Amino acid sequence: MASTTIQVPRETRDHLAALAAERGLTLGQLVQQLAEREPTQAQTAERLRADRDAARRNMGTDMSDDEFDQAPDILGNIYKIAAEKVRAARGTTA
Repeated sequence: MASTTIQVPRETRDHLAALAAERGLTLGQLVQQLAEREPTQAQTAERLRADRDAARRNMGTDMSDDEFDQAPDILGNIYKIAAEKVRAARGTTA
């Protein structure tokens, strides 16, 4: 694999080098891992398209993208409910 040079401020380089050392990685390996975790807009759009196609197949429906966009955020609502239960169990309201 060919490599290249990326210019960043010295403080940024030092911070990344410290993170890499803590994880037992080279600086290049750390940057590669960070880049692999962050999808591009095109990758995100492709993932959304594939997920919607899978949902259509599994549900046996032909929902349009507009209908998907208008559907409730079920997973987001589950996270909110779970967070509220944790806060209630701890006796906090924040």
